[in-house]
Amino acid sequence: MRKIIISTGALALVAALGALAAGQVAQSATRTNATVALHKTGLGAVLVSKSGRTLYLFGRDRKGKSACSGSCAAYWPPLLSQGKATAGPGVKASLLATTRRANGTLQVTYNRHPLYTYVLDKGAGQTTGEGVSAFGAKWYAVSANGAAVRVQGTPTTTTPTTSTPYPTYP
Repeated sequence: MRKIIISTGALALVAALGALAAGQVAQSATRTNATVALHKTGLGAVLVSKSGRTLYLFGRDRKGKSACSGSCAAYWPPLLSQGKATAGPGVKASLLATTRRANGTLQVTYNRHPLYTYVLDKGAGQTTGEGVSAFGAKWYAVSANGAAVRVQGTPTTTTPTTSTPYPTYP
């Protein structure tokens, strides 16, 4: 019985340390200034993060404020910055700004559109989120002038099933 109590205590300690470490990593991600650049993809030239991940806008966002939180933000992580974002090659610095999210963090905006990445884009230049309908509106990559990239033939809806690797959206 004593071994079980000690093992349970040790397991709880390891879990607590893991949670603290994850929180510190998440916090440190917001302690840097974001960089937004322009990159050529299959959709044409679109905005990307410092790591080359495609940046998207969400059709439900209004007046420069994000309408994506909770499980939405888990699939579509907001591009966060500690301060003013940096304009990379091809990006108009005058269109870059930030907006304060409900949790107090600063999210980068471009032409008043809050910017997001997509968890199913696994590498630089991927655009699998283009035209996806999820969380009540469509998602689009963002062009250099800050508009939604709408490509002919882009699917209008996504209907995930259990046999696909795509998440189920509310």
